[in-house]
Amino acid sequence: MTEPRILFVHAHPDDETIGTGATMAKYAAEGAHVTLVTCTLGEEGEVIPPELRHLAADKEDGLGRYRIGELAAACAALGVTDHRFLGGAGRYRDSGMMGAPSNDDPRCFWQADLDEAAGGLAETIRELRPEVIVTYDRRGNYGHPDHIQAHRVARRAHELAAEPGPGGDPHRARKFYAYATPRTVLARAIAVMREAKLPFDRVAGLDELGSGIPDGEITSAVDARAHLPAKLAALRAHRTQITVAPDGAGPYFALSNNLAQQAFGTEYYVLLDGEPGPAGPGGRETDLFARLP
Repeated sequence: MTEPRILFVHAHPDDETIGTGATMAKYAAEGAHVTLVTCTLGEEGEVIPPELRHLAADKEDGLGRYRIGELAAACAALGVTDHRFLGGAGRYRDSGMMGAPSNDDPRCFWQADLDEAAGGLAETIRELRPEVIVTYDRRGNYGHPDHIQAHRVARRAHELAAEPGPGGDPHRARKFYAYATPRTVLARAIAVMREAKLPFDRVAGLDELGSGIPDGEITSAVDARAHLPAKLAALRAHRTQITVAPDGAGPYFALSNNLAQQAFGTEYYVLLDGEPGPAGPGGRETDLFARLP
């Protein structure tokens, strides 16, 4: 029997760990072939450590080159051995936050030709033949242009790969997911963090975290709490972008805004295409590979 195969499509280095790191570590540990495709180098990121802030001012995109190494270390922590950049490292540049001048850069991912970018990803899908594809929802989870574009590209590639083309025989993944967080889970985490003594300026609010989505829209919950230590190690690898709370303080981290967030060991998904597996607790499937009898 061939190993199960799952493909994650993320916009920048660190997105894979924040949103889906525990799931990636779980499936890698269980023997699945886990592939990560990252769409940009994250050149527009804000740098946290003072000794590395010169990277953000590097006009030759030194930050992006540096983040390649951070991503490699994060993948190693998660047990992921198959990582690729869409179109090759540096093909698409980080677009920055919505409305930023960098959105207009012709090199940025937001400006990428959809069919060209999706065609390249479709070749990867035909080659790897994953059963499952995971990316963002159509709003990019919280509205980042590169997250929105990653959803569009992954969705189009999912369709294109089912047609004849370069990179192997046609292939259609059985299931296509967006990762998401239930609104009640976010709200509960915020309440807990507000009672804790954390080494951050304050706790991020629902609006700052994209507000989550209504619980009823969540179709799948992957319990990967046993792999939360791997996720935290991967978060630490992204040190230009993320500060992780000290050991013993809990599974918390902050981005450059120094607002506390929780690193979740159970990660949630919405099935956008395909048939769900058997329902578990709360009526949600518990395995992204599961299929109905």
